[in-house]
Parts: sequence; C-alpha cells; structure tokens
Amino acid sequence: MAQRAGKTASGEFAIQKAMAAGRVKALVVAEDASERFKETIMKEAAAKGIPVYARLTKEELGQCLGKEYRAAAALLDEGFAKALAEKLQPTTGI
Repeated sequence: MAQRAGKTASGEFAIQKAMAAGRVKALVVAEDASERFKETIMKEAAAKGIPVYARLTKEELGQCLGKEYRAAAALLDEGFAKALAEKLQPTTGI
C-alpha cells in the first residue's frame, strides 16, 4: 500500500537521499543483504533514530514493492511506519 501511495524509497541511493532529507520514518532491510550494506545502513539509521526491521529476502522485498529484488526499503510516511511498528519489533542488530 505504501508503494502505491508513493510513500517508499528503495535502492541505496534513494534511501540515503531520503535519510539525509529527514524523510525516512522506518526502514526494512532484507535478511540476505550484504553484511557491508546492512552495517552501513544500520549505523545511519541508528544515528537518526530510525527503526529498522530485518525481514524478508531481497527477492521477497522486491516483490512487495512490485520491483526487482531490493536490499532495503524506506517508509516515508509516519502512518505506515506506525502500522509496521504495531506488527513487528525493530531489529537491534543484524
């Protein structure tokens, strides 16, 4: 739903740009993303107080977004982020 509403960013560059602009409310990271990517994105998110959820594979996350595989997706809407938080516990370390 968030993707159809235009309230997501996916791909490393788009997520970093949204994080720098303060637009990211929550981040979903694929469990099978590279360790280097996960470490980098987790540090950035922690520094900005963004909750991170490690769920799904890259392929599954991409399918949810209607795209090719994705290592991460950012929620840009507070309402969608709150709905996700009600369903899942944030990941503290990957």
